[in-house]
Amino acid sequence: MPLALLALAIGAFGIGTTEFVIMGLLPDVAADFQVSIPTAGFLVTGYALGVVLGAPLMTVLGTRVTRKRMLMLLMGLFIVGNVVSALAPVFGVMLAGRVIASLAHGAFFGIGSVVAADLVAPEKRAGAIAMMFTGLTVANVVGVPLGTFIGQNFGWRVTFFVVAGLGVLGLLGVAKLVPEQPKAQGVRISHELAAFRNVQVLLAMAMTVLGFGGVFAAITYITPMMTATAGFATSSVTWLLVLFGLGMVGGNLLGGKFADRHLMPMLYVSLGALATVLALFTVTAHNKIAAAVTIVLIGALGFATVPPLQKRVLDQAAGAPTLASAVNIGAFNLGNALSAWLGGIVIAAGFGYTAPNWVGAALAASALLLAVVSGSIERRTFAGDPAAAHASVPVANAGLSESAPTASVPMAR
Repeated sequence: MPLALLALAIGAFGIGTTEFVIMGLLPDVAADFQVSIPTAGFLVTGYALGVVLGAPLMTVLGTRVTRKRMLMLLMGLFIVGNVVSALAPVFGVMLAGRVIASLAHGAFFGIGSVVAADLVAPEKRAGAIAMMFTGLTVANVVGVPLGTFIGQNFGWRVTFFVVAGLGVLGLLGVAKLVPEQPKAQGVRISHELAAFRNVQVLLAMAMTVLGFGGVFAAITYITPMMTATAGFATSSVTWLLVLFGLGMVGGNLLGGKFADRHLMPMLYVSLGALATVLALFTVTAHNKIAAAVTIVLIGALGFATVPPLQKRVLDQAAGAPTLASAVNIGAFNLGNALSAWLGGIVIAAGFGYTAPNWVGAALAASALLLAVVSGSIERRTFAGDPAAAHASVPVANAGLSESAPTASVPMAR
């Protein structure tokens, strides 16, 4: 794997830390601003919606510069947003800072996914994407627990200053390690938008929304769930987040490995198991050991879907993958926003802190249903037109120059 993937992973590490660290600090932020836990949950929802809106917006703006330059600009925006959050005098400003930082998220992972895929041979594309996302998963093993510990002991504002520092490291890493590529010529937004006429691209994005949304339904409210229901001390949340992060790392790497070989079967297994585990979490959340094991499984199964879903979008949007890739990152966060909102509703309605787990199980099961539909459509298409199996997957340099013609190979299924 090229060294440039390390630079992308460093940026992903900083972004992953700021996205997930709020979970462990939600009660502290709520108490500081004197708002309820469900209200503080808007810091998750607002960030996620910012990713949804920022992904296509920043990607379109990025067509005017080289991908490396755009990645650097995005890290700069990320730094500014976290500094605003750290200095926020009122909840509204804190929310604004979260949204500012979130605008960089979708485009960074979307553009980064294309860059990562272009750096390796076609049979290693999902693995390269997974390598970049390893920064996001490792953030949950190191960055998020450390940020939670810092926030609980020195104040949550210090955590966001530290996260801004991670953004500086990410900016320097991209500047030093990512190769300069010529700006793609002849790129038209209409060409990029054409990918969204492909029903398989839309189905993959819907699976992304629902599948990963299932994870966030449970994890958004992990702190009150584990302290009020499982009986953990507040200080134990840090180690629970480490377990979640370890699961994410393992699931992400396995998802990347098997997605290059058996993409759709990997989705069937991971989504089905995720729905089952989330449903069981309503029971296991009442026991410390069972809850800890379940948290690991949620992290592993949730992130096992990330490389195959991202690769499927790149495959189906071959020739114009940049915008579709970024929008799919937004789809992950749309799922986060949807599930955090629904989780807050069921908690506010008095169903308890474990109720979001049922929401997550329903979302993951819906994603599995869409995966089955997508696979069925694909099989019927290939049965009717065997040449279609070779029509959409570039052999190399996918997206490096959207205007250039590409060769193709059979898509992994």
